Amino acid sequence: MKPAWDILKTLADPTRLRILNLLVKDELSVAELQDALGMAQSRISSQLSVLRQSELVADRREGKKSFYSISPSIPEPEAQLLQAALHAAGDSPEIQEDNDNLNRVIAKRRRQAEEYFNLIAGRLGKNYCPGRSWEGIGHFLLYLVPNIRVADLGAGEGLISQLLARRAEHVYCVDSSTRMVEVGTDLAKRNNLENLEYIHGDIEETSLPDQCVHLALLSQALHHALHPEKAIAEAFRLLKPGGRLVILDLKEHTFEKAHELYADRWLGFSENKLHHWLKDAGFESVEVTVVAQEEQEPQFETVLASGLRPA
Repeated sequence: MKPAWDILKTLADPTRLRILNLLVKDELSVAELQDALGMAQSRISSQLSVLRQSELVADRREGKKSFYSISPSIPEPEAQLLQAALHAAGDSPEIQEDNDNLNRVIAKRRRQAEEYFNLIAGRLGKNYCPGRSWEGIGHFLLYLVPNIRVADLGAGEGLISQLLARRAEHVYCVDSSTRMVEVGTDLAKRNNLENLEYIHGDIEETSLPDQCVHLALLSQALHHALHPEKAIAEAFRLLKPGGRLVILDLKEHTFEKAHELYADRWLGFSENKLHHWLKDAGFESVEVTVVAQEEQEPQFETVLASGLRPA
């Protein structure tokens, strides 16, 4: 970290301060910063370079895209300088407009994902979906126990929950797509599954009460989350003591077209990253294993991760 007076010089630039104001609130790409700030990409990129050199901002590569966030390792004195600068500029018209624009950018993210899933609702079981293989699901089912309460987070139509509900006490299917919820609810009615409940909501902040389920599932849902670690923390909140979280998702890959073809926000996750997020959320007995690899290009690998909430 540079000396404090250099940090003060960095914070004195209005454009850099506006960028930092947004990154304090969320991780953003250059395109999203451009949309929120109404500035040219070259101008934003040059200022991000200065902020990285000052170690105030960290970047993360996701395929060909780069995402920026406030560095998690800023020393406390410099962090206080940053907070003071943002507080001092907080009432300026530019900052307030940026905040409004950021809300629009994040809402746009959610709409794009929801539009994709609304479009394919009713066809998920028929069309190819990366990572969905009977081999992977077979490993996934090994963890399932009958006569329990289950939360299927990012359930889509709830293909797994349709099976679970035949023996479970109650199954909640949470999904952000209104159309998916409609399709799933109709399927539950047609199959006479009164204990299968579909809920429209965000997997990072559901409307379900604390400690309400014995098992939480994130099956091919985590790579669509804005903040995967928050979805994992939310699952921890929902679980009763001794309850288990099971994650089935794609291992980290480089198939860029997944962003457009499947509305994937993340190109999978490394085993280390999933292990780290589970431990940080408070889970014990964490296990992360690659359980399947597809033969056809791009040869997606499927990762199974699980953890227990302490009793």
